[in-house]
Amino acid sequence: MAGRRRWSTEEILDTAAEMLRTSDADSFSVRRLATVLGTDSSSLYRHFRSKTELLRAVADRILLAAMDGYRPEGDWKQRITSLALRLREAFGQQPQLAAVWGRYASGGAGSRLVMEEALQALRASGLPDEEIPARYHRLAVLIAALIASEAGVSTITSEEYEQGMELFRVAVLGADPERFPALTHFAREVRPLGADRRAAFEEILAAQLAHIEASIGSPSTETA
Repeated sequence: MAGRRRWSTEEILDTAAEMLRTSDADSFSVRRLATVLGTDSSSLYRHFRSKTELLRAVADRILLAAMDGYRPEGDWKQRITSLALRLREAFGQQPQLAAVWGRYASGGAGSRLVMEEALQALRASGLPDEEIPARYHRLAVLIAALIASEAGVSTITSEEYEQGMELFRVAVLGADPERFPALTHFAREVRPLGADRRAAFEEILAAQLAHIEASIGSPSTETA
């Protein structure tokens, strides 16, 4: 009788990533992954000690893909913007994994490449070394939150999107002007969360980078 096939780490990650294209991290399980592979959970735990470790490895592959062929160009703000947009594009192709990255982070080679480039760019900005870790952390939180938020919108069905748009129109255009005077005033100009995502992403990131730039060389470089 033939024994069970031995799956490589890369094959396991390929299958896990494919499963996560159509489901979220909460519904994903090592047991389900093992069933898809036609093996038992114990064989997968030889490669990964836990579900969390496996999910981190899947997310890290997205970071590796985003950094493939990357070459830093321009000044420090251009480098960080280019890096952030590469991550946005990579997770935009696999939006279910954006939530995995935001929740579980990653400690693999992809993560190190992203961190190294962001830290190098911040050093090139002229910030004192002692301020760079805090600035990096805030940038990382901002970029991860923007990517996860955008990915959440992109995973809904067209029917769900239309329902949401209709609810938005009703909530905004049908607001009581006495109770919601500001909302009524701006009703026809207020955009739903799904509109102009790239523009919003770039503007929010640019504002954070401008905040960092304004602090460079100032008497007090408070990182609030």
